[in-house]
Amino acid sequence: MKKMLTLSALAWATLAPSAMAAEEVNVYSYRQPFLVEPMFNEFTKETGIKVNVKFAKKGLAEKLAQEGEYSPADVILTVDISRLSELTDKGLVQSVDSDVLEKNIPAQYQDENNEWFALTTRTRSVYSSRERVGKLGDDFTYDDLAKPEFKGKICTRSGKHPYNVSLVSSMIAHQGEAATKKWLEGVKANLARKPQGNDRAQVKAIKEGLCDVSLGNSYYLGKMYNDKEQKAWADAVYINFPDQKTTGTHVNISGMAMAKYSPNKDNALKLMEFLSGDKAQSMYAEVNYEYPVKNGVKRSALVASWGEFKADTISLDEIADHHSSAIKLLDEVKFDL
Repeated sequence: MKKMLTLSALAWATLAPSAMAAEEVNVYSYRQPFLVEPMFNEFTKETGIKVNVKFAKKGLAEKLAQEGEYSPADVILTVDISRLSELTDKGLVQSVDSDVLEKNIPAQYQDENNEWFALTTRTRSVYSSRERVGKLGDDFTYDDLAKPEFKGKICTRSGKHPYNVSLVSSMIAHQGEAATKKWLEGVKANLARKPQGNDRAQVKAIKEGLCDVSLGNSYYLGKMYNDKEQKAWADAVYINFPDQKTTGTHVNISGMAMAKYSPNKDNALKLMEFLSGDKAQSMYAEVNYEYPVKNGVKRSALVASWGEFKADTISLDEIADHHSSAIKLLDEVKFDL
């Protein structure tokens, strides 16, 4: 019996290190591999926790709902407040209590019930032709896009894309539905073509003379500058930050949440806290030209060259509350038709 106990103890001692080395955390991500994998590698290097990732372009909420309590997901990474709100509305995530996250992430950029947290911010900017329009001044507002002077000069992607829906939602939060509907009608009347393509395609259209101004997320300018073909598009425009003398430029986020049935909750929290810290925030800033959400973390040199701007301080939770109304208004004015 004594010999058997000794052998058992030896076997446990042999297995224990392997079990420890097998610590892991499972991530479901809308964010692309090139952006998040370097951070995950650094996290594993620091903690010994392996990060397993499932990448997707759509359908993560549906997948989580289908898997239910048997889901292996620990952390969800996504973009846009609408997608984060979808996770909370469907009960697919859980509240997280963390002093580290509370310290690193401003209150404006986290859910009031601690069910999601921002990782980066990006503006919904207006790009203008350097040749035909020039830099738009500090007096320029989103409202100005509905003025007659922009007749036939605006390009945009689908109004019902989440980035535009969030902008329309913020307009509703500030001005109400009636004023926002009138604004949408004015913008639609000023479109140079039917909404189509992505944000970069609109800048290309400006370069080609199809339109003079477009709506687009700020980080796309950085991406275009680092693409051999698209650099010429970026060189053809200025980036502008509307509403500098009023409410401030509309800001959206990329963010994270802990899955409701996280099987590796402790490791999930460690990863979330790491992603909110200085090292990961700096990596985000350099690789994807986004604004770090943590105060004090430097922007990339390119992003810093665009200058300072006043950001809208409205709660993202409040913006999310108006998403269904925004889609209703876009349908009513037949924005994409």
